This record gives sequence, C-alpha cells and structure tokens, in this order.
Amino acid sequence: MAPRAVWTGQLRLSLVAISVELYAATSSGPRLSLRQIHKPSGKRVRYEKVVEGVGPVDRDDIVKGYETDDGEYILLDPDEIDQLKVETSKRLELVQFVAQDEIAPLYYDRPYYMVPKDSGTEDAYRVIRDALRSERKSGLCQITLRGKEHLAAIRPCGDGLLLETLRYAEEIREADPMFSEISDDETDEDMLELATQLIEKKTKPFDASAYSDSYYQALRELIETKREDGDTDRILADDGDSGGGENVVDLMSALKASLDKDEKASGGPSKKKGSGKKKKAS
Repeated sequence: MAPRAVWTGQLRLSLVAISVELYAATSSGPRLSLRQIHKPSGKRVRYEKVVEGVGPVDRDDIVKGYETDDGEYILLDPDEIDQLKVETSKRLELVQFVAQDEIAPLYYDRPYYMVPKDSGTEDAYRVIRDALRSERKSGLCQITLRGKEHLAAIRPCGDGLLLETLRYAEEIREADPMFSEISDDETDEDMLELATQLIEKKTKPFDASAYSDSYYQALRELIETKREDGDTDRILADDGDSGGGENVVDLMSALKASLDKDEKASGGPSKKKGSGKKKKAS
C-alpha cells in the first residue's frame, strides 16, 4: 500500500516557493496484540465509561474538565475546544537558520520526509537542499499538523530533506535536578585511558539493521511454540549501597576485562596500562 502524504503545501524561502509533501519517516514497529481474557468464560475483558454511584454513562454526556487548586472542575465543551484548534496552513516559511549541531537531541520529536510534489519544483528543491548541506544549517519553521502547531527544523537527509517537529522549551525538563547529586571529583586517569581504548575499539559505522527488538522476537517464538503444542490452554474467541573505593576497583577490573576480551577476539595485543598519551601539565 502506497504511503499517504500527511501534509501538502508550499515551502517558502523569501520569494522562492516550492510545492512539497510530507510523509511519516517512521512507523510504530512490529507489535503483537494481546487481549485480556476472562479465563472462566473465555470472553474478552472490556471497559466501560462509568461514574461512581451512577454507573455506565452516555458518551454524549461526557465533557472535558480542568481541576483547579480549589477542588473545582472548569467544564469545557468539546465544541469549545475544537474552536481553539489552529487552522491547517498550507505554507511553511523558513524564518531562521541555525547550525545543525546547535539543536540538542532531546528537542527532536517526530521526523517526516519532505519531497517535491512535482518535477517542476525539483530544481528549487535541490538548491535549498544543497545550500543547507554546504552551510551545515537547519531551517526553522512552524507547521500545523492535526490541529496543533509545531516548531520544526528542516535539514538535508540523503538525497532529500527531512522535517523534524521539535518540542517547545516548556516541554523540556531541567537536567540540573537529575545531575546535581553527581560529585565533581576528577576522573582517574588510568581508568579514563582504559575506557577510551575500549570505546575506540568498539567504534564502527552505525547500522540500525544490526539490532532488533529481542522481546518481540521472543514473544513471537513463545506464541508459535504454544500454538504447535497440543497441551496448551486454549479458549475459543468470543465476540460478545557499597563504599566508593570498592566501586573504583570493580570499575577498573571491568574495564580491563572488557578490553582484554576485545583484544582476544580481534587477535591483537592489548595496550599496557599507562601506554597511552598523557595530558601535559598546564
């Protein structure tokens, strides 16, 4: 089945306008759907919208409510919320350019492939793509998807352009509360050297296909095994804290062991402790 464009419109850079389309660059990945089953009856467990003391309620009687500090709910009708949705604009205006490495990874949210809508705009599309690549810049814009406005960055990706929606600043949690308890002690030089050697030896080009979802694969194998086992239960589907010194020793040992193991696997001699370059004293 051919992918469907999630957005169609114009990419504009000053007076240059290019007709483009956006396609989702990722999928949710393989998933196995597991149902909750009431074992005695073989029926699926379903959920109803209920109110305490009232029981099941009609969907038309449900509205959104915001709970205040006073313990009250400010009621909002679905139609009132719908009126606040931003109209989908058919124009992406590149309003600013930033260095690609200037945007921290945690700001990136969801990627989309941007392609020219027709052959008549390919020349202008390539000009913008190559200009961004030569300058190593990303273009910033705002885009409306499904009634919500997003900040987005556009940058070269292979032969084309990639648009990635970005999280707003208020969506990013401060790192200081998480990292403030980490001490500022200087790193042990010997351990740092060993860790650096290990990183260097295990560095190679990224290949996503070399990794897979082991849980998903194991779950599939379990299901297939139980399917072929005649004794498997079946039900017919029914529609109704250590000291700091010890940690240092353990870490040094682990780094050395990892390095030695890697050396043996590659057949090369391991570097002796202290053989690396030392930093000059300032």
